[in-house]
Amino acid sequence: MIQTNIPSRAEQQLENTWDLSKLFSGDDAWGLALAEYEKKTELIAPYRGTLGRSAETLADYLDFIRDFRILEERLNYYSDLRQTEDEGSSAARTMTGKFMMAAAKAQAACSWEAPEIQAIPEADMESFLSNPRLTEYRIYLKKLLRWKPYILSDAEERLIALHAEGEGLASETFSVLTNVDLDFGSIDTPEGALPLSQSTWSVFMENPSRDIRRRAYEQFYSRFESHKTSLASLYSGSVKNDVIRARVRGFPSARQAALFPDKVDEQVYDNLIGAVSASLGPLHRYYRLRKKALGLTELRHYDVYVPMVPKAIKETSWDEAVELVSTALAPLGDEYVGTLRVGLLGRWADRYENKGKRSGAFSAGSFTGDPYILMNYKSDSIRDVFTLAHEGGHSMHSWYSARSNPFMQYNYTIFEAEVASTFNEELLFRRLLKTAEDRDLKRYLVNKRADDILATLYRQTMFAEFEKRSHELEEGGNPLTVDVLRGEYRKLLEKYFGPDMVFEEASDLEGLRIPHFYRAFYVYKYSTGISAALALAERVLSGGRREREDYFAFLKSGGSRYPIEALALAGVDMSSPAPVEAACKVFGSLVEELEGLLD
Repeated sequence: MIQTNIPSRAEQQLENTWDLSKLFSGDDAWGLALAEYEKKTELIAPYRGTLGRSAETLADYLDFIRDFRILEERLNYYSDLRQTEDEGSSAARTMTGKFMMAAAKAQAACSWEAPEIQAIPEADMESFLSNPRLTEYRIYLKKLLRWKPYILSDAEERLIALHAEGEGLASETFSVLTNVDLDFGSIDTPEGALPLSQSTWSVFMENPSRDIRRRAYEQFYSRFESHKTSLASLYSGSVKNDVIRARVRGFPSARQAALFPDKVDEQVYDNLIGAVSASLGPLHRYYRLRKKALGLTELRHYDVYVPMVPKAIKETSWDEAVELVSTALAPLGDEYVGTLRVGLLGRWADRYENKGKRSGAFSAGSFTGDPYILMNYKSDSIRDVFTLAHEGGHSMHSWYSARSNPFMQYNYTIFEAEVASTFNEELLFRRLLKTAEDRDLKRYLVNKRADDILATLYRQTMFAEFEKRSHELEEGGNPLTVDVLRGEYRKLLEKYFGPDMVFEEASDLEGLRIPHFYRAFYVYKYSTGISAALALAERVLSGGRREREDYFAFLKSGGSRYPIEALALAGVDMSSPAPVEAACKVFGSLVEELEGLLD
């Protein structure tokens, strides 16, 4: 049922909320721990200048800083999760503010750590690493030492640190301009005049009335048109910062600098673009099908998000959703399913919406607490069942990682994070499709899965190609004017959407409104993640015990390996274009199946 009255936080039943007691027993205990954290910050300075003396002195510091950072993580998670319960809670916001101030002081107090470790002579470090006291820190230290060629002098590092605060101004200004200052007005609908904003944009694009979609589209982009030069300047400034930062460190390109922390070769990025570019046939076929299914003589840019298949209404309570997810994930075995099931039926998750609660969903896996899940679950939404499976994948990844690694190496990368979550979605999709008796439900499921893969694989690759082109232009000495940026983006729109799409003059302004572009070379990870997940789902479901154990080796690897190496443990080679090519074929088979279901 759809909630007609949204309860306050105080009205939520206890069993429907997460239990944060593994972090702290309550706000008072958190306050005492924050005071302890601030006292420990004062104990960092005496270690400075001692780390290179011996393996023992280095281990003494790392033991201290390990415990210090575990406490820091607990404080951070507790205050942040408390704030997500009710964004309007002044008490929670006060906790978050106090922690952020204390953490900033701690970060400054530790700023000398990496340069001092990297300054230890290579021969001495090799000797140190053979000492048993440093066993749990070997991977952490080796990853830190890998940065040594790109670390500058103390004076230069200080200048970079002082400049860092200003580097985010382009992103911050973009966010303020597009979310606060721009007034998109309202759109007249049969329900009255409804506000148009960044948040409501997607709702209008899914409206079944083509006239409403068209008017919302034109009005929305007219605002971007009136600020196009400023928006182009902001993005150009962000790209310039990426390029300058890379050159200062000695990287040959901004892209290589961005891929370096994950030890991802640029060929992986190029393989993704190449494989998707060679597999645009199924995508263009999908848009032809969309044009036919909607009964249009021409497909416009404002027609690509309206559902082709009516929403399938199926009431699924929380407990029923947990059982559905558990059944779908049965191939992963009793420990995985049993642990997740107990957590979801227990108090890992904050289940339902309340006033002030953060929207959407996320998983927050910590080293000492439970792998907490924020949901805003609605029983009439099948999509929310998929969201539960998705976040459950993140949580179980964190659960295995925290139990298989010491603290300093348990965190996995974003490159890996989307694999475990999307893997679970694929298993749930296959299970629901196999058991669906209603043709409408089958159509909805296939349509939803095709749309999800399109959005994650094809669309994010298009974004990744735009980022590659824009940075190469800047590095080649070509100014990123508004006309240059719009021209490059229009080429990509025409390439990816194909000949059945009719674009508006303003359509290429889309490239100036994507917030992810201010975090350069990030979006490609969505595309590689879903490619790896689809490959691993097929491998596990068609394989046996060995294939399942290989997948668990990946979940347990945490931060002990770089992402390409960790995924190789599971049996997928992301240095090859093969997983991406296979993912495009999966999409193609879904489009073909959807064609049959829509006849």
